[in-house]
Amino acid sequence: MGLACLAAAGSATALKPRRRFSLAGDNKLDAVIPHRFGGWEEQPTNALVTPEEEGGLTARLYSQVVGRLYVNQSGDMVMLLIAYGNTQNDLLQLHRPEVCYPAFGFRIEDSTSVAIPLTKAVAIPGRALVASSPHRIEQILYWTRIGEHLPTDGRAQRVAKLSDQLAGVIADGILVRVSTITDDPHEGLMLNRKFAADLMMAVPVTARPMLVGTSASAKLSPETRV
Repeated sequence: MGLACLAAAGSATALKPRRRFSLAGDNKLDAVIPHRFGGWEEQPTNALVTPEEEGGLTARLYSQVVGRLYVNQSGDMVMLLIAYGNTQNDLLQLHRPEVCYPAFGFRIEDSTSVAIPLTKAVAIPGRALVASSPHRIEQILYWTRIGEHLPTDGRAQRVAKLSDQLAGVIADGILVRVSTITDDPHEGLMLNRKFAADLMMAVPVTARPMLVGTSASAKLSPETRV
């Protein structure tokens, strides 16, 4: 019994994270996310679904949050929300839109794993959702990064967190959500994908790892734009 207790204690010590891993560096989201780029321009709005409980759990989950509405010359409107947390552990981890939207009275009608092409040569894994309420239907495209992982669902997110924990790492994490109001899923997905690609090419090179990890960001170049 004593040996079993020692083994359990040893396992707990081995699982205890010993170092922090962050891809944010000194980057501040409000500064590195441009207000105007690729034909898109920020416009004032109060229609975004955003993290709740300012000053409570949400403030502990996310150290930086940016929410904006962008409009292009054609009149297309896209909503952007980026939430960054410098600590991903058992108590603090990213809240995915499947959880946040129902809290605002939306029903998730569809959820599909999709690729998000950022250039002709680079695509990252993400998820497309259809969220409906009595007032609107929103087509949502999002991705998450935890450390160097890009998990596409809650299970993969937990696996990524456990993987880092086993390596003794407390990783940072980010959620990037793009959405548009339309009842046409195909049209919404195409517009959201285009916006995501335009955004990534407009973000400073030094800030791209914060959004998509070092591997994907290293492959991005203007010559391979979608």
